[in-house]
Amino acid sequence: MVFPERFSNLPEYAFPRLRTLLDVHEPGGEPVLMTIGEPRHAFPPWIGDVIATHLQGFGRYPENDGSMALRVAQADWLGRRFDIDVAADTQILALNGTREGLYNACMALCPERKNGQRPVVLTPNPFYQVYAVAALSVGAEPVYLPATEATGDLPDFHAVDPAILERTAIAYICSPANPQGAVASEAYWEALIALAEQHDFKIFADECYSEIYRDTPPVSALRVAQRMGADAERVMIFHSLSKRSNLPGLRSGFCAGGPESIARMKQLRAYSGAPLPMPLQAVAETVWADEAHVEENRALYQQKYTIADEIFADVTGYRGPEAGFFLWLPVEDAEAATLKLWRETGVRVLPGHYLAREVDGVTPGQDRIRVAMVAEQEEMRRGLMTLRKALYE
Repeated sequence: MVFPERFSNLPEYAFPRLRTLLDVHEPGGEPVLMTIGEPRHAFPPWIGDVIATHLQGFGRYPENDGSMALRVAQADWLGRRFDIDVAADTQILALNGTREGLYNACMALCPERKNGQRPVVLTPNPFYQVYAVAALSVGAEPVYLPATEATGDLPDFHAVDPAILERTAIAYICSPANPQGAVASEAYWEALIALAEQHDFKIFADECYSEIYRDTPPVSALRVAQRMGADAERVMIFHSLSKRSNLPGLRSGFCAGGPESIARMKQLRAYSGAPLPMPLQAVAETVWADEAHVEENRALYQQKYTIADEIFADVTGYRGPEAGFFLWLPVEDAEAATLKLWRETGVRVLPGHYLAREVDGVTPGQDRIRVAMVAEQEEMRRGLMTLRKALYE
């Protein structure tokens, strides 16, 4: 039996790997789960009513591109939130969660050759793992750029060898960053977009944490690109209701970008996509149009930032996130710290390097643990105080 080689050297995915590390041991206390970024705040209470109103839609095949009403709601939200001007019919594609879009955008838009050579896909390191698998799926070479304290927790694209940039077809970037919580400034986006214009590559901006922040709303790469007058196909942005609205199970997101890029994604998705059922598209349309629940959700996370800052205030190397809901905490050995926490306290976290790849003998995140602040406030406080006592006292 012959199998493809392109995925043969993939490391075990982060969470099965974590189970292998921890599940042979009993927890040392009542478990506090702080590993997965699954929001646990309440979603809007009227969701069920919207589904009920549109229940008959389960008897229809859903619209593959997303209903026009949904895409209008998404385009309108981009206009209100970021002052982005996009046409709902040609520049928006509804997605079954952003992971699907981040993968299929690479499938649809990465060329087989770039300047006569194997194309490169740039990705931060550590990173959301779909970026690398998308690159391998299209036969591109993934190049991992350190996103560490030394680089401001965002990749330094200008440090990339110009020969690599000439082969680059796509650059993935997450802002606000998972796991570090760093936010790309307008100046950062300007510099990256100018570099992409110079070397003719696309930017896939994963912005799904954009609505969870401390003080200043993160800017969007597409807004900066439009203001700069960049090529309309240069930047693709990806958004979701999972974090913004506490609806990870809805699997509703969208991408926005140039009309040719969206047309190519629609063409591929007509064959391979899994569109959202029509009642759920109606829910998503309603949720994108409402900001009151988003403001309430953000306020809860802002309270959590304050709690974390107070608990870790005197911990050397602690830096609270600018946005998102992860803590990226310093430790000497990530696996050892994770195992100690579980065996002695029942607090469950993720070793940082489980989200990274080794480059030149170095794997970012070996001295960090990722802690998800998604639990209810008092459970989170208890988990963080337990963690602090176990690791820093």
